[in-house]
Amino acid sequence: MASPSSLLLSIGASGKSLCGTHQGVSCDKFRGMVPRCSNLEAGLRVSRTIGRDNKTNLSLMKRRDMIGFVFGASTLLLNSYHANGAGLPQEEKPKLCDENCEKELENVPMITTESGLQYKDIKVGTGPSPPIGFQVAANYVAMVPSGQIFDSSLEKGLPYLFRVGSGQVVKGLDEGILTMKVGGKRRLYIPGPLAFPKGLISAPGRPRVPPSSPVVFDVSLEYIPGLEIDED
Repeated sequence: MASPSSLLLSIGASGKSLCGTHQGVSCDKFRGMVPRCSNLEAGLRVSRTIGRDNKTNLSLMKRRDMIGFVFGASTLLLNSYHANGAGLPQEEKPKLCDENCEKELENVPMITTESGLQYKDIKVGTGPSPPIGFQVAANYVAMVPSGQIFDSSLEKGLPYLFRVGSGQVVKGLDEGILTMKVGGKRRLYIPGPLAFPKGLISAPGRPRVPPSSPVVFDVSLEYIPGLEIDED
């Protein structure tokens, strides 16, 4: 029975290889007295490769973890920003009738015309009424019945100019302004047939106006260009 040390013996000066097996290990040529075992080298190469692969995998995992962390932190910050923004009070839009005006308007009688238009005078003007076809300058705040604003000249900073009674605006607004006086303010309750037959597409942050649905206009008649009042 060979001892384990016999696997490392040299056989003469010819330098030929000794191929012995011990537990599945094969040896290549001896260089000097030191054998080089192919399985050992293969194992080392595999070990080094696995080591490099592990390092690469760890590096990739670290990168993925870092990207996930950054993405998660960004999402949290963004959600926090939206949450804080959602908690802020909505920006107050300019109106022609404030809270006190609304309370006083409850006691103002409603007037209904033959067309179905209804209105309440917030303030009766002292100037002239506009003749049909004359250009007028008016401020307005247009709302759906719930009170949500879908259009307003006050937000644009300029009164709206149009020829009254010429079909340049919805029928209810035309009719309502014709009986006003310069300096006056009025709330118009415009029924569907006198409003927007095709409706209005909602702008961002604005309510939609369905076709032929009722709307409410607060209107102030600012002036009538070219129509002067003679003062004696």
